[in-house]
Amino acid sequence: MRSAPPARLSRADVIAGLSVALVLIPQSMAYAELAGLPPHHGLYAAGLPLIAAAFLASSPYLQTGPVALTGLLTFGALVPLAPVGTVEYAKLAALLALVVGVARLAVGILKAGWVVYLMSHTMMAGFLSAAAILIVSSQIPGALGGAAPAELGVLPRAWYGLTHPEEWELVSIGLTIFTVGTILVATRIHPLVPGVLIAATVGLVFSVVSGFDGATVGDVPSGLPPFTLDLPWGVLPDLIVPGIVISVIGFAEGVSISRVFASEDRQHWDADKEFLSKGMANVVAAVTSGLPVGGSLSRTSLNRLAGAQSRWSGLVTGIAVLAFLPFAPVLSALPRAILSGIIIAAIWKLIRPRDILRIWRVSPTQAVIAWITFGATLAMAPHIDRAIILGVALSAAVHLWEELTPALVSARDGDTLEVDLSGVLWFGSAAALEDALFEQLADEQDVRRVVVRCTGLGRIDLSGASVLRDMVEHARRAGIELTVRDIPDHAVRVLTAVGLIATSEPGSSLDP
Repeated sequence: MRSAPPARLSRADVIAGLSVALVLIPQSMAYAELAGLPPHHGLYAAGLPLIAAAFLASSPYLQTGPVALTGLLTFGALVPLAPVGTVEYAKLAALLALVVGVARLAVGILKAGWVVYLMSHTMMAGFLSAAAILIVSSQIPGALGGAAPAELGVLPRAWYGLTHPEEWELVSIGLTIFTVGTILVATRIHPLVPGVLIAATVGLVFSVVSGFDGATVGDVPSGLPPFTLDLPWGVLPDLIVPGIVISVIGFAEGVSISRVFASEDRQHWDADKEFLSKGMANVVAAVTSGLPVGGSLSRTSLNRLAGAQSRWSGLVTGIAVLAFLPFAPVLSALPRAILSGIIIAAIWKLIRPRDILRIWRVSPTQAVIAWITFGATLAMAPHIDRAIILGVALSAAVHLWEELTPALVSARDGDTLEVDLSGVLWFGSAAALEDALFEQLADEQDVRRVVVRCTGLGRIDLSGASVLRDMVEHARRAGIELTVRDIPDHAVRVLTAVGLIATSEPGSSLDP
């Protein structure tokens, strides 16, 4: 069990923050391009917004900045409103960041962080797989060195790139393969090996030495980002719905990992504070010519592995990026194929159609939700925010029709905490149950054993079963023995499907 995070900046935070910055600099440029912006806007979103986020953050590990999914959602919201890569487009991105920021601040102030639980496991499984396909597809033309017509959609542009081999550039293809391979090999060696940095550095040196004449990043301005509120306010109504969707989806994507780490370390975690933190980061991104930002899964994991002790590691990362900005023009010769490779390496593993197929074997109803969301995301691209709204509506309609919120009653017996569950454990309440249990454990540090009795549960869906399984694993990592007992007959099948129990006999109990 880790001790509570220190209130002051430590040497470990400095090391961790600098380690993340080395990865964030090239990664932020790649994600800005994914959003349809000149790459240097990614650097703007990776400096001051991180500093602002650090002062309000709840998690000692969560790293803020440009992320792939938010980049794709940004592209989908803005591409109908202005030509990609133009000054007008960049101003729209800043205005969208402001909408996202205000929405998240409102959620945090109103203490409505529970909204993140309205996105079911099945809906997110369908959406994330489809979004990953779209992100990888968007990079195919750049990876091949070609230039597909801008008026085509994401998937048609990918098809155009694949079916016009006469436009391929072997050097660009080689750089993309090198980048993906370097990042994957570096990850296998050790998570702290900066594969992104290595690939970007080698690509930059190659471009300068060889006189690479393919597509490059181009002019990158030096110095601090411009501070301005000269934004296209007249377009604001068109950005409200996409901004609200990004504020919730972008939050859920990255913040889930910080909640897991908090449960493992038996630390307090506050979703409302994280909404405030990410809201302020987006407001700062808006006034500094940035783009919508969120929490990063990969950089948060790297931050923790590098030894971060407090939220101030994010502040160090932001300061490091700001210190780099005067030297940013050195990246002008970086091949765009390197940026495409960075995105592909980060995203391809999220394409998981097997996850949706497994859902069908357990719950056909939830599988239908996953497949409809998956198909709608691909069909509605680039307006994938509409697919998310559809998926959420379907999930809510199905589950609110038949489900109730479970109740948790706990009692102490020495160093053992006994928990009785009643009601229904579904996707809208499962995560809240885990939060409630581990918040209690954070207050009662002398608890060494937890017994969870499921006799009173009228129903457990796939998300609820997954949370029970994760609770056992997180408790084990925190040094707690968690036992699930009195499993009702109706829950044996779904708990077996998620690997929580290895038997199909009713009334089973599980000892980790």
